[in-house]
Amino acid sequence: MPIHTIHGDCHHVGWDNALPPALTVAPGATIEFECLDASGGQLTAKSTVADVTALDFSRINPTTGPVYIDGAEPGDAVKITIGSFAPSGFGWTANIPGFGLLADQFPDPALHLWTYDKVAMTPAAYSPVGRVPLKPFAGTIGLALAEPGVHSVVPPRRVGGNLDIRDLSAGTTLYLPVEVAGALFSVGDTHAAQGDGEICGTAIESPMSVSLTLDLVKDARLESPRYTTPGPVTRHLDAKGYEVSTGVGPDLMTAAREAVARMVDLLAQRTGMAPVEAYMLCSVCGDLRISEIVDQPNWVVGFYFPRLVLDEA
Repeated sequence: MPIHTIHGDCHHVGWDNALPPALTVAPGATIEFECLDASGGQLTAKSTVADVTALDFSRINPTTGPVYIDGAEPGDAVKITIGSFAPSGFGWTANIPGFGLLADQFPDPALHLWTYDKVAMTPAAYSPVGRVPLKPFAGTIGLALAEPGVHSVVPPRRVGGNLDIRDLSAGTTLYLPVEVAGALFSVGDTHAAQGDGEICGTAIESPMSVSLTLDLVKDARLESPRYTTPGPVTRHLDAKGYEVSTGVGPDLMTAAREAVARMVDLLAQRTGMAPVEAYMLCSVCGDLRISEIVDQPNWVVGFYFPRLVLDEA
């Protein structure tokens, strides 16, 4: 059981090594963090699409913390053992104008509100056409930077942050390089499900609590985040195979955009969904993969959409 708790009102927006710690712990401590959703509570079960355009972006991606770890020094690594998640049962996915891989193709706001069984964690319904398997994780998990001042929470960094790595789920161990005394660890942006790539810019954004154990590896000299998973990472999606679209060309970003756009077209044609609905569905359960990056001048990017999402509708 966690021996410390940090409540959701102990949160900050932006990385800043001058922030006072919300908690100070010895290495090896287990902490339960209450995490807000990426909107900071601006989107609720009663929200409408109008609330997407009204978002206050100064409140986006709040993280709970920071936690000062006694003895942590630059050159060390924080070892984060990801324990359990306590989901809320509510989530949202949005297309936010100007944000996402295909922002130029989907300029208008859209919003999907989710409810799911927070105990059984059975696949969550996406209108009549699909059910999405759930795999909770924290999208933002990181340490303070050495550079002074306030730094945006939007981009990921060598010390972690908005990594949006789906496999940082229960049982995974993450290592992050320390740049400041005490490390100043924070976590937030919790998701009930997400595809690799988070292509529309949002997952199933969902407030929840997460239990983590924070330890130190002295003088690790780690250059960037590293993690170890406890087993297979896609078995919640694999059972019925995938539909796969590809993008081929000399630029990985262009190829990724092409692969996603072709899958959006395929899903809209097959299911009758509006293209923006297919785009958001792809973001919460489909995976971008680099299939080939050596046969210049062209590379291959695939977009894998799990067939069971539609088969279970």
